[in-house]
Amino acid sequence: MFPTAAITDEFSQDIEVAVRSMAEIGMTGAELRMVFGKNVIDLTDAELDRACEIVALHNLEIVSIASPLLKCVLPDAPEVDARFQQDVFAATYTYADQPRLADRALEIADRAGARIIRVFSYWRSVRPEACFESVVRALEQLARQAALHGRTIGLENEHACNIATGAETAGVLAAVAHPSLQVVWDPANAYVSGETPYPDGYRRVPVERIAHVHAKDCRVEEHRPIWCALGDGDIDWKGQILALAQDGYKGWISLETHWTGLRGDKLEASVICGRNLKALVTA
Repeated sequence: MFPTAAITDEFSQDIEVAVRSMAEIGMTGAELRMVFGKNVIDLTDAELDRACEIVALHNLEIVSIASPLLKCVLPDAPEVDARFQQDVFAATYTYADQPRLADRALEIADRAGARIIRVFSYWRSVRPEACFESVVRALEQLARQAALHGRTIGLENEHACNIATGAETAGVLAAVAHPSLQVVWDPANAYVSGETPYPDGYRRVPVERIAHVHAKDCRVEEHRPIWCALGDGDIDWKGQILALAQDGYKGWISLETHWTGLRGDKLEASVICGRNLKALVTA
């Protein structure tokens, strides 16, 4: 029903190993997050060109730049909610860095030919509603910038950030009508946030503004995700994928494994999850 992709470093930090394994299981898209031991935002042009060349050699398309934009503390906001783990993927930046990062992310997307730039909504505070207007202003600005480049800003609902659930995502979309702001829908992140992602959270998000979908699976213990093989956790992936098809979603479903496997072998774990994803989208 859908083309499949993956964040390359979920398979391996060696992008050549990653994309070869992805291609072998039938994936046709790649997302760049960490490459050559660096966050994608920190790659030089030469390093980015080399990564793009490796991806192209395996006949994969770069579909998204998985940037760390707005994954930082919002100044003067309520204290950060300590319940949620903050994953930074070698990109620890401050609020003051964000304009520079936005410019660089757009340059990278242009150079790589990626349509989507994934962004966040600042680290989640104990009162996320108090951060709403600041999040809206930042996303409006990013959407305007992206439109000038013919790119799409994909807001990922992230459990460690202020916009975490389908309900919170719907609120932002209602406040920012700009067509260049869309959503990277992540059901597992919504689940970690305490929402039933499908059908409850998903039904709050207008499908026409879902640009991209991330696939991973887990159970939750005291706000902490216990990652597992895709299809073995608490996310109703069969129902979610069927609903996306019935609702006319036309984008990618992209693996973000997180599971380290039964033997601590991330490559093996991602191959298992990739095969499970292919089975789900072709069922």
